[in-house]
Amino acid sequence: MTRIAVIGPGAVGGVVAAWLAQNPGLEVEVCARTAFDRLEVETPGGPLTASPRVLTAPDQASPVDWAIVTTKTYDAAATGAWLARLVGPGTRVAVLQNGVEHVERFTPYVPAERITPAVVDIPAERSAPGRVRQRRDGVILVPDGAAGEAFAALFAHTPIAVSTTADFRTAAWRKLALNCAGAVNALTLKPAGVARREPVAEIMRALVGECVAVGRAEGADLPSDLPEKVVEGYRAGPPDGINSLHADRAAGRPMELDARNGVIVRLGARHEIATPVNAMMVALLEAAATS
Repeated sequence: MTRIAVIGPGAVGGVVAAWLAQNPGLEVEVCARTAFDRLEVETPGGPLTASPRVLTAPDQASPVDWAIVTTKTYDAAATGAWLARLVGPGTRVAVLQNGVEHVERFTPYVPAERITPAVVDIPAERSAPGRVRQRRDGVILVPDGAAGEAFAALFAHTPIAVSTTADFRTAAWRKLALNCAGAVNALTLKPAGVARREPVAEIMRALVGECVAVGRAEGADLPSDLPEKVVEGYRAGPPDGINSLHADRAAGRPMELDARNGVIVRLGARHEIATPVNAMMVALLEAAATS
């Protein structure tokens, strides 16, 4: 029996935990702030339920085979308290978070060689603890190698497409390009359909253009037409789609602003690349969050 702990059963974490729990060969538990009776996920194929063990304090945890981190990026310190109890001699840690600093974020708590970073594209929204709407089956990308292959094997029974890539850096920066454009939704408090307004789309293109420049300086292989592709993706998707940055601001929660836009500004400064549009978004959203 393979033991798995999912830390942070929010939108993505809830989906991941519910699907993994469908395999009787996997023993799944979730590490949460708030207890709930079971997971209920409205998937593209219909309702999905699961009843994993729910832990609400790190002292309830013990070492597992896989610790899957799906918390917000700003919760690294709190997640570290869970990892201190979950990580044993053979534990692997998968980090399913936004941004491009998956490994750096958790090396204070886990040796880098134990960490498998993952790029996740599973559109989902949580309505209450244990209640999630999953809009697409989604995909997860992890680096090539034994750890990545072992992680992908955990999802073989699910419709989530998990695969390995030889160029994880580029995959992470491609996802960041999509995420950084979503700051427009958080600022306007409008869902994805706002991208159909051309002046708004132009701002999105500028945000992504800065991301492309910085990502290339960091070694990512990003195409010149990525800004347009990101806008096309927003326009082709459900117009009522709400990204996590938007959802967090609307609910008055902390936002993953540094991981989605601030990192572009920080790394841009390191490479002496101007990032005025992302810097403006960070400044405006920080101001909005404190008003």
